[in-house]
Amino acid sequence: MARRAQIRRETKETSIHLDLDLDGSGGPGGRSLGTPIAFFTHMLDAFSRHGLFDLTLEARGDIEVDGHHTVEDTGLALGDAFKQALGDKAGITRFGEATIPMDETLAQAVVDFSGRPHLTFAVEGIEGKWVGEFDCDLTREFFQAFANRAECNLHLRLFYGKNAHHIVEALFKACGRALRQAAALDPRQAGAVPSTKGTLGT
Repeated sequence: MARRAQIRRETKETSIHLDLDLDGSGGPGGRSLGTPIAFFTHMLDAFSRHGLFDLTLEARGDIEVDGHHTVEDTGLALGDAFKQALGDKAGITRFGEATIPMDETLAQAVVDFSGRPHLTFAVEGIEGKWVGEFDCDLTREFFQAFANRAECNLHLRLFYGKNAHHIVEALFKACGRALRQAAALDPRQAGAVPSTKGTLGT
């Protein structure tokens, strides 16, 4: 059964089209990404490559105002895609964790596809910083939007780091890896929903 999703989000502020395949290869042929913020595009590329997700995404937004709407709405659309592609979550591993080093930086992502949206963002040191045209304060906004729509419990933590580029990139890579693990089908589940309740919903 294909675990795929197609999302089309159109507002007065943004236009976002994406196709997601949770069981893709993550290779270059499975990724086609375009946003008006080059560093953000690079982060989505790292996210999908390390998550082994095939992702086609085109985002346009009112960056003449600022990048907030584009980044947040992309998080919303990507979260919607994960929720749609996971369906009833039968047979998934459910939990995932990854700790990623990047030079002087060490970052961690932990996820639970619990059906209860929550973000803990224990990251300091990027407030007020920019990488190219990307406002690093939008990192939290992206992951908050994603967690809300994917209905997952997401914890992001920075152990240490100084370079804003390294910190943000390590977070995106760690999140991709953790989601890959959590979304993976576990043959020992035999198609059962991994919950004592029998459902993973709000």
